[in-house]
Amino acid sequence: MKYLLTSGGVQNASIHQALIEMLEKPIEACHAVAITTASYALPNGVELATNFIQGKDEAPMVGLGWKSVGLLELSAIPALAEETWRPALEKADVILVNGGDPLFLHHWFVESGFDQMLPELTGVYLGMSAGSMVLTPRIGTYFVGWQKTAEQSDTTLGLVDFSIFPHLDHPQLPDNHLQAAKEWAKTLTNPAYAIDDATAIRVIGSNVDVISEGNWVQLR
Repeated sequence: MKYLLTSGGVQNASIHQALIEMLEKPIEACHAVAITTASYALPNGVELATNFIQGKDEAPMVGLGWKSVGLLELSAIPALAEETWRPALEKADVILVNGGDPLFLHHWFVESGFDQMLPELTGVYLGMSAGSMVLTPRIGTYFVGWQKTAEQSDTTLGLVDFSIFPHLDHPQLPDNHLQAAKEWAKTLTNPAYAIDDATAIRVIGSNVDVISEGNWVQLR
């Protein structure tokens, strides 16, 4: 699987071009599967999920012009036979994973078994915010929100070897400034990036590069 990990979706021409190159065919010819599970852990999660699914949010992903878009809810998978949902994922050229709470998303990645299937898929994983963070080794305690237990770890999937501090200097998130990112990085032992919504990190095999029309910094 190829990974395009964003803070704010496909916000500019550079990220859009990187996506097309990874897909190796036009967006209009590609089948997508959208996952918005992470949204539901937030107070306005139902609205966020609806906007994401309808392609009406500020993070362009579902509304990019795909040939088709299916919806997969990870929390439903444990109650379903695998043959009812797995073929859609195997057919998909791209998996679109929305933001929200990264630990809630991680919980359902694991509970559904999707974490085991994901590396076997051959398409592109396009993540936004929590949808990107869930692939990292750790999110850092700074981003721990939803907790299943009082001893909730900040550990996530580790499918990439770096952590991500998203929404750097976002006007609606005044606490997401560079100094906060530097303090966050001190709590980690792996490589880490702080990225704004005009930035994406592309991972193909062992190759990692940053695509940006905005601001980003590698902190470790």
